[in-house]
Amino acid sequence: MKKILIVDDDRFLCILYEMELSAMGYKVLFAESGVDAIEKVRKENPNAVVLDLVLPDMSGLDVLQGILSINSHLPVIINSAYTHYKENFMCWAAEDFVVKSSDLSDLKYALERVLENDEHLEYSA
Repeated sequence: MKKILIVDDDRFLCILYEMELSAMGYKVLFAESGVDAIEKVRKENPNAVVLDLVLPDMSGLDVLQGILSINSHLPVIINSAYTHYKENFMCWAAEDFVVKSSDLSDLKYALERVLENDEHLEYSA
């Protein structure tokens, strides 16, 4: 079963993600902060990360850099309501940028696409 790490501090949105992604057969993990996200990438070795850019403790772009320094092949999908970040070159390191919505069709499609060829290198401590 593929593991998806959702990095978002909105608990209600996380409940929606868990319902939808679990129904697709994914194991869903959560991190509410950047520090927690980086630690979970190290310990849980997810197959993909869905990353919000506005977190309580650090910038999502810093989290993206931290995640990719652990596993540069781990697919990260930025999921943000702030579309102006799309122009930030740091976002280009992510596999995709999906605008937050209660309709998860775009996010589901992005996950299926990045996991279709799940060849990212596994991190081993």
